[in-house]
Amino acid sequence: MRKSGRGEMLYRLLHIRPGQVVGLLGGSFDPPHAGHVHISREALRRFDLDQVWWIVSPGNPLKTRGPAPMEQRIAACEALIRHPRLHVTDFEAQARTRYTAETLAMLQAVHPGVRFVWLMGADNLAQLDQWQDWHNIVARVPLGVLARPGQRISARTSKAAQIYRRYRIPGRQSRALALADAPAWCFVNVPMTAISSTQIRARGDWSGLAKS
Repeated sequence: MRKSGRGEMLYRLLHIRPGQVVGLLGGSFDPPHAGHVHISREALRRFDLDQVWWIVSPGNPLKTRGPAPMEQRIAACEALIRHPRLHVTDFEAQARTRYTAETLAMLQAVHPGVRFVWLMGADNLAQLDQWQDWHNIVARVPLGVLARPGQRISARTSKAAQIYRRYRIPGRQSRALALADAPAWCFVNVPMTAISSTQIRARGDWSGLAKS
C-alpha cells in the first residue's frame, strides 16, 4: 500500500472486472489446509462465482491466541492453491481493517461494480451475531454458507438465521445468490472434510507458531 500524489491510498489489488462476482473467504489460515481448498472449489460451482479470494487476516478479534507470522501464512496459502480462479490477498493488512464489516466497505470502495459474496462455514453462521457490526455485513453482501460436520442444526436455528429467514435462498437455487441483492443468504450441504487448523496445530504439523 502507498499514497498517490493526491494523498489517495493505493492498494495491491487482484485483477477483477466490474460485473464479475467474487467469493470472499476470510480467516487466519493458521494454517491453510485441504478443507479450505475444498470449500472454495465447491463455492465456485454452487454459487456460480468468477473467483474466490482468501483474505488472510492479521488476526481474529474473537481469538485470544495470536496466529503465525503473516508472511508464513500467505506463503502457505499460495503453495496450497492450484486453481486459476482461487487467489490469496493480504488486503486486510493493507487496509488496516480489523473487522469484516470494515473490510467489506473498503473492498466495495476500491472495486466499484464488482459483486462480492461472503463465504463462511455453518459454524460461523451459528456465531455471526457475535461479530462486530454483523447486521452491516448482512446488509452489504450476500452470504454463502457451506455446511461443516456437526454444525447444520445450530446454524439453521441461529439468531442470524432466524432474523433473516425470509431472505434465505433455497439450496437448490444456490446459483442465484451471486446476483441477489443483500440481504440474501444461501445454505448448501456439501461433502466436507473434518480437518481443521486447530487439529493441525495440535498435532504439531505447523511450524513457526506465534506465541500466545
